[in-house]
Amino acid sequence: MPDHDDLLSDAEREALAEVSAPPARPQKVLVVDDDEDASELLAQYLQAEGIECLALTDAREALKTILRDRRIGLLVTDLRMGPFDGLELIGKVRESERAELPIIIISGDAGVQDAITAMHLSVVDFLLKPIEVGKLMELVRRELGIS
Repeated sequence: MPDHDDLLSDAEREALAEVSAPPARPQKVLVVDDDEDASELLAQYLQAEGIECLALTDAREALKTILRDRRIGLLVTDLRMGPFDGLELIGKVRESERAELPIIIISGDAGVQDAITAMHLSVVDFLLKPIEVGKLMELVRRELGIS
């Protein structure tokens, strides 16, 4: 009786393995804060923890990046940005083909109504500045499926 592995060429086996493999989970975090120092600092911290990260200061550019780069598996965004704020960014993401993207909000001056609105937009969490980095890392690892 012939071995079934002998029926396939190496190229066919590789192609079959690629199609059979589960899709890779996105592993990149997008940090958006109109304070360039804040976004860069947070991105550097995440990178030091082994998390691939991209920092942006413009919510419109962030939306374009989210729609273009499928490796982005988590959005961490400030709430207060101009002229396009974090809630508007989240709303546009939720209306797009990336609607299921996990989102964490960071804010230095959010009110109760902001938190309620954010929760209605299905965000993972709402962290106040200064950010407790241990809590942030716990959320990031959980959302990216990193143990």
